[in-house]
Amino acid sequence: MGSFVRRVRTASGATAVQIVHKRGRTVLGIDHIGSAHDEGQLALLLETARARLHTGQQMLPIDDGLAGGRPIGEPVVEDTASLIVWETLEAVYASLGFDQIGDNAFKTLVLARIIEPTSKADTVRVLAELGVAGPSRVTFMRCLKRVIERDYRTMIAKACHTRAVRDGGLALVLYDLTTLHFESDVEDRLRRVGMSKERRVDPQVTVGLLTTGAGFPLDVHLFEGNKAETKTLVPVLTGFAERHDIDDVVVVADAGMLSAANLVALQEAGFGFIVGSRPSSAVDDLADHFKRHGNYFTTGRPSRRPAPWASAPKRGNGGWSMTTRSNGPSTTTGRSTR
Repeated sequence: MGSFVRRVRTASGATAVQIVHKRGRTVLGIDHIGSAHDEGQLALLLETARARLHTGQQMLPIDDGLAGGRPIGEPVVEDTASLIVWETLEAVYASLGFDQIGDNAFKTLVLARIIEPTSKADTVRVLAELGVAGPSRVTFMRCLKRVIERDYRTMIAKACHTRAVRDGGLALVLYDLTTLHFESDVEDRLRRVGMSKERRVDPQVTVGLLTTGAGFPLDVHLFEGNKAETKTLVPVLTGFAERHDIDDVVVVADAGMLSAANLVALQEAGFGFIVGSRPSSAVDDLADHFKRHGNYFTTGRPSRRPAPWASAPKRGNGGWSMTTRSNGPSTTTGRSTR
């Protein structure tokens, strides 16, 4: 919050002296000091306003007069900047390894959106209010083309993975999806009408996010709005494992990912899994699959040996273990061995 003295011309021709209290662009209050009809009265009112404005503040021991041949006057604030906030965000950006992208316009766009999520065009205003020099609107628009052409997403994903494993390996990942709708009736290659938890009929896209067990982001994917959630899990995981040469990781997903086909695919791809869900027939479907097709061992080939939970439901010696309850929430866990 800041306060300052201002002079306002009144309808009668007098000059009103006021103290204005503001927070940002919002005026919180105005103290009216008085109205002057000549220069003498104006000088007196201004002095009164300044004294009230600085009540309780101690004066620095500076002598009146000249210093270095220049007259000493009141300080004038010509510009302000939120440099501490901006420099802190820049330091975090660099510590995550994102500065390897080497695109200042992209960095500025990212950091400004952390401060105030708004459009690319309005980001120019956000930077101006921060007092930070930034690119123009046209430069921001051109930056988006470089994001696609230079595949910034992959570069950022690699930096995130490097950060996540710097203190150890990656044993557990979390995966979930959300949908983003568009207020438009026109569909295209990505924006499609699909399943909506809000029961919307607008075109939408589906965004899948992969994180560490602590929630640190590792990878993000964009899918068509009408793509089923269950069909995104395995491609995201296998692609992630191939890029980073990972051969042993457990994935945690919610009920939207639970299907017998998905669990079999995860097992075949070598992933362990934990799926928290509502009561479901997926466990029975999976058990039936192994009864008909056999269990999987380190060779990766089906074996006609009975499924391990046929005689010991809670512990199998073929690499799988499963638990479930018929009433209330259940948790399905599985582990495949290579």
